[in-house]
Amino acid sequence: MAKEREAKGKAKGKGKGIKKKYCKLCLEKVLFVDYKDEKRLGRFVTDRGKIVPRRVSGTCSMHQKQLTTAIKRARVLALLPFTSDFYR
Repeated sequence: MAKEREAKGKAKGKGKGIKKKYCKLCLEKVLFVDYKDEKRLGRFVTDRGKIVPRRVSGTCSMHQKQLTTAIKRARVLALLPFTSDFYR
């Protein structure tokens, strides 16, 4: 009976080794994301200067909202670039 369940689970595509994404900021127990922390904000910005979405980074909704406001504030104060320096 248990072998049949395992065979059915594999046939449906379960257990493919996809890891669940978790909020890195919750694990570090960050209560508030500060705009002055360039290293932390830099992890959530692509090389082109775009903000990484939740589905890619795995952050929770509370921290994603804090990240977006902090990144936008850091951009206005010239702590982070709006775009990359490289142009074609």
